[in-house]
Amino acid sequence: MKNIEVEIRSFVTDEEYVRLKKYFDLEGEFVKEDEQTTLYFDCKEDLRLQKNNSGGKIWYKSGKIHDDQREEIEIKIDADDFDNSRKIFENLGYKVEIIWLRHRLQYQLDDIKITLDDTKGYGKILELEMISSEENNDDILNKLKNKMTELNIEITPKEEFNIRFEEYKEGRKWLNV
Repeated sequence: MKNIEVEIRSFVTDEEYVRLKKYFDLEGEFVKEDEQTTLYFDCKEDLRLQKNNSGGKIWYKSGKIHDDQREEIEIKIDADDFDNSRKIFENLGYKVEIIWLRHRLQYQLDDIKITLDDTKGYGKILELEMISSEENNDDILNKLKNKMTELNIEITPKEEFNIRFEEYKEGRKWLNV
């Protein structure tokens, strides 16, 4: 069963973002442009609720937030179900910890899902992702690392993502969630 998300990401500068967008517009297959509002719930698990241009989703990811390999379970919902889904989670005791406001460009290049994200108050990020079975995770991770090297993008260490994530959470406490 293929349900392990293998991903690698890096913060990129404004200049790198523009360069990468031009490259993917020429070399990749444009999939979609999306405006996303994602709620991260304050719980032991990585549990999220999202509203986007095509509807929304509820999803769970195992492991820690910036791990390279995690099981992912996803349920698509209609945009009209977003508010009621949020109410269910909050009635079960889950509080919203973070709200991401993100503009996403998605491409496909070979068998790699590529996203260029611009998250308000957080930064621009390039993410490369493939879905795998557990037996192939390391090979796929190496493939993604090689692609980052080809793109001339240095992989941002997980520690930096963790620090910036905590800073983002602290900076967003004022937001009425």
